[in-house]
Amino acid sequence: MNLGCGSKAAPGWLNCDAAGVPSIDLRMDLRRGLPIASATLDCIAAIHVVQDLAWDEIAPALKELHRVLKNGGVLRLAVPDLERAMRAYFTADVEYFFVPDSDARSIGAKLVTQIIWYGSVRTPCTFGFLEEWLRRAGFAEVSRRSFGESTLQDLASLDNRERESLFVEAVKA
Repeated sequence: MNLGCGSKAAPGWLNCDAAGVPSIDLRMDLRRGLPIASATLDCIAAIHVVQDLAWDEIAPALKELHRVLKNGGVLRLAVPDLERAMRAYFTADVEYFFVPDSDARSIGAKLVTQIIWYGSVRTPCTFGFLEEWLRRAGFAEVSRRSFGESTLQDLASLDNRERESLFVEAVKA
């Protein structure tokens, strides 16, 4: 399943999004549960989805993703990498930030604007944060991954936003 794909549906995947764009296979909102039977999916990619959830929506969402995965199934998450943004801030790497000077001039203003991405990001994430939440949801193996690197190569084919993203995979025990 390619969850939160927006208009970037991938051939061969069950493309799902809350927005009703023509390219998707299934319009649904993860926060309301998935209309998918338990233990039916081999893998799920949720690229830039989790950060848009409110803090109290994360646990139910991850439990729902755990529910629909088969045993041994893999969940791949990508989120804006708060640690990477903080490193750029502390090293004064203004080139890291996507925020134009017309919106934020100082590096501190660029940091905050990028972390919340103009108000759309509700929950900034680090690896430690995601690992705790994934383990609470019942996932066993949780690991940091690189862009394009996965235990399932097809899963990493859905990666995007390499420069700003933290990639994490978790396996349902």
